[in-house]
Amino acid sequence: MTTTFSPSLAQRVDNALVTNPYLTGRTLRFETDGGRVVLHGHVSTWYQKQMAQELLRRIEGVELIDNCLEVIGPAV
Repeated sequence: MTTTFSPSLAQRVDNALVTNPYLTGRTLRFETDGGRVVLHGHVSTWYQKQMAQELLRRIEGVELIDNCLEVIGPAV
């Protein structure tokens, strides 16, 4: 009997956020509940906020995204 590993939604979301080059250096948090993903944290630009949302939209199992990321501008 062969067993295949299927990562959970939380694992898929975490992997996507950690490996995305547009979001490196950002401390983002998320919660999953069923197919719903809630994003929390700070980003420097509206583009990064949108990229995070679009990234999650492509993940199998994501049905709803609540993008609560705050745009705070570049660090000084």
